[in-house]
Amino acid sequence: MERHFEHDLDELKQRLLWMGSLAERAVHQAVHAVLDAEEHLSETVLAEEDAINEMQIEIDERVQRLLALNQPMAADLRLLLAVSRINGDLERIGDQAVNIAQSAMRILRHPQVKPYVDLPRMSELAEAMVRDSLNALVRGDQDLAQSVLRRDDQVDKLRDQLFRELLTYMMEDSAQVFAAFELILVAKNLERIGDHATNIAEDVIYFVAGRDVRHPALDRR
Repeated sequence: MERHFEHDLDELKQRLLWMGSLAERAVHQAVHAVLDAEEHLSETVLAEEDAINEMQIEIDERVQRLLALNQPMAADLRLLLAVSRINGDLERIGDQAVNIAQSAMRILRHPQVKPYVDLPRMSELAEAMVRDSLNALVRGDQDLAQSVLRRDDQVDKLRDQLFRELLTYMMEDSAQVFAAFELILVAKNLERIGDHATNIAEDVIYFVAGRDVRHPALDRR
């Protein structure tokens, strides 16, 4: 019975990793729809949204079944709770990718505002944060999870820098307003993806160490 439960836990983690890869790919494709002016990538992201949503439901059902049919000990119970929360964050990352894809379609109707420098950096950083947070879960690697938390500030700084530049373009040339505003939305969605990756890393630390680090001031008490 215990061996079967361990097998189910391993399978659950693999399904979560697969969902993470779908979400990460959606983000990558949505951003590259902007960077490479490829509208078909946006259409792919929109078409594949249902796959992420269906995966969320499947993982929720697996967690509920494992809780109902077993009496997990503390570490396994923390894992199941962490997986449930991470599942929600991955689905929201998929939603952010859809938002970016929709912005991309609107951006492509206008001339390019500026050379894309900060946007690909933000995307690469946010995607790596998602990937590393999930790898930290599978490996039980608290240090890797902590490194994801530290990178959140880098995403925020890139967002702020991009905002300042785009607002300058908008004030200098009214013809740039619509495309620049959509780029601001893209940057905001990437920042939110970084936030979700941070949430996942916090859940990993909870699973590995039994510490809730969502509110650092409370964690120090």
